[in-house]
Amino acid sequence: MDNQALIQYFHWYYNEVDKLWIKAGREAENLSKFGITGIWLPPAYKANSGADSIGYDPYDLYDLGEFDQKNTIPTKYGTKEDYQNAIKILQKNGINVIADMVFNHKAGGDELEKVMVRTVDPGNREEFTSEPFEIEAWTKFNFKGRAGQYSQFIWDKDCFSGIDWAEDLKETGIYSIQNAYGEGWEDVPSKELGNYDYLMFNDIEFRNPAVREEMKRWAEWYVNSCGMKGFRLDAVKHIATDFLIEWIDHMNETFNTQFFIVAENWNVDNVAELEHYLEITKGRMQLFDSLLHHNFFLAAAGKEKYDLSKIFDGTLVEQQPLYAVTFVDNHDSQPLQSLESYVDFWFRPLAYALILLRESGFPCIFYVDLYGANYKDEDKEGIEVAVNLVPLVELPEIARIRKELSYGLQRDYLDFPNCIGWTRAGVPEKVNSGIAVIMSNGDEGHKDMEMGIEHAGKTMLDALGNRKEIIRIDEKGWAEFFCNGESLSVWIIA
Repeated sequence: MDNQALIQYFHWYYNEVDKLWIKAGREAENLSKFGITGIWLPPAYKANSGADSIGYDPYDLYDLGEFDQKNTIPTKYGTKEDYQNAIKILQKNGINVIADMVFNHKAGGDELEKVMVRTVDPGNREEFTSEPFEIEAWTKFNFKGRAGQYSQFIWDKDCFSGIDWAEDLKETGIYSIQNAYGEGWEDVPSKELGNYDYLMFNDIEFRNPAVREEMKRWAEWYVNSCGMKGFRLDAVKHIATDFLIEWIDHMNETFNTQFFIVAENWNVDNVAELEHYLEITKGRMQLFDSLLHHNFFLAAAGKEKYDLSKIFDGTLVEQQPLYAVTFVDNHDSQPLQSLESYVDFWFRPLAYALILLRESGFPCIFYVDLYGANYKDEDKEGIEVAVNLVPLVELPEIARIRKELSYGLQRDYLDFPNCIGWTRAGVPEKVNSGIAVIMSNGDEGHKDMEMGIEHAGKTMLDALGNRKEIIRIDEKGWAEFFCNGESLSVWIIA
């Protein structure tokens, strides 16, 4: 079986002429050829900001670009038919579709309701700063454009635990909705700010049984309509874990399968918190290794001062490799975004080798590293900035090597602060498989590494073309490998 690899097939500022669903279908064959087996597509449902929305301000989960709502029929990415066609083409090419599920909140309510609320201390949301009082808020969702097709469920104030806008007062804030399910927040994994249940917009109230059932019905409809094979769960540290466990079990039982599920639980400080989340969810999902991403960011910024031998220290892939989805960057960490921590360009090939050419972790490629991106946005000071992210020319070859050659016993040489490497011995069923990887964040590097006695006498060359030597493996299965300064070489059987 070939190695598996995901791609995040969008970025925050996708602005190309072709709608994304059309492009994904057209590119399916190429993606398959260089080893993509799963594709994470962005939220496909109608959002509050209409045709311009990235999808993380969801309005109507049943509108996949089919109804005239929020001043548009298609979403930013295309129509429902485009989406369904893209999924069929991708899966025909052996690429499973991973749908993005935004469970935490809804946005863009259709009608005002009088809602009883209390304000909270922004630094400790467990502390109320007012007695209960009434506001008018956009908490009723009746989806008139859809007119009850697929679901007649109406969302109202009892479906939400918090809101950030009081229409009558014209004031923003964090308002805890006082309802029949509790006067405070739900029990969520994150204890930041006292309780991090509330993130944005209308926070969904999962203590309401009717809400839980509706979310299950919708997900069944979604899979039956589109046929995705997995889900990416957004912002899980803000969501009641008992609901997610119930929802995952329901979906797996309903469809008699094990959906691939990866969750976003952003954390760059403490791997123990991610391990605890895996423990309480009992292996039902994998997690993005945001800690490894952060190490990449620090390594790129630190250059030769960063100790490469510690690149995996404190990461999820080090502690729980079977549950780690590794990545270099994503839509939140790209330039001008909320969690901006973009890995400097010189280090990106090294980072991709670290996630694609090793045995541990499930790697996820970022769209812009394959296609590039050009966009403008304001920085934190309100100044407009133009961003040009060029494609990573080494990426297709590194991905191909993962698919065809990166197999077998791994021997690590993560033993020097400025130069590390490893080898993969290969397997008989993959012709000419076996590789040697060496990288430096300082001067030119070299390292004696073992390929294995079965490769004695073979010659190897740098598939990336950074080094021109031909290396011969000695009679004991060892060779000396080289790389340029601040660079990477991937040596393959000639």
